[in-house]
Amino acid sequence: MKITNDKWVSIHYTLKDDAGKEIDSSVGNEPLGFVFGRGYLISGLEKQLEGKEPGEKFQAVVQPEEGYGKYDERLVMKVGRDQFETDLPIEIGMKFQVMTPAGVSIVTVTKVEADEITIDGNHELADKVLHFDVEVVEVRDATDEELNPPSCGGGCGGCSGDCSDGSCGGCGGCH
Repeated sequence: MKITNDKWVSIHYTLKDDAGKEIDSSVGNEPLGFVFGRGYLISGLEKQLEGKEPGEKFQAVVQPEEGYGKYDERLVMKVGRDQFETDLPIEIGMKFQVMTPAGVSIVTVTKVEADEITIDGNHELADKVLHFDVEVVEVRDATDEELNPPSCGGGCGGCSGDCSDGSCGGCGGCH
């Protein structure tokens, strides 16, 4: 069976940067499973997966525009320390969830001053050319549950309660 929209696909992958340094890998763990064509993967990798079949292995190079985007200076900003709801000391490299007009986003602390914290909303792989080694493990028809996962009504970030029961469909918007 070939990979087409709304098929359940599982892959093993190893992601490397331009220098060949490994960034992430599923090898040795469970393969990454997802419904194809629903935006669960970066578009550049998804395009190169289309039409592949179980057992196929290939290398994919994904440019920033089809990966995690170009670095955008507008996503770097200073905010008041009082905007952070934590008793922990805020340190460079810490990540926080923030609500934006587009929904929940992750930001990284890049500078800490007495009254202001500089945060960066760019993905850590923005501006990077991504090199994938991919093996297609499984392709099958997706189940109704996989095609229509439960949600908490507002999509990611729309929850206002405790979603530890899984009612958010794994969107990660509730903690």
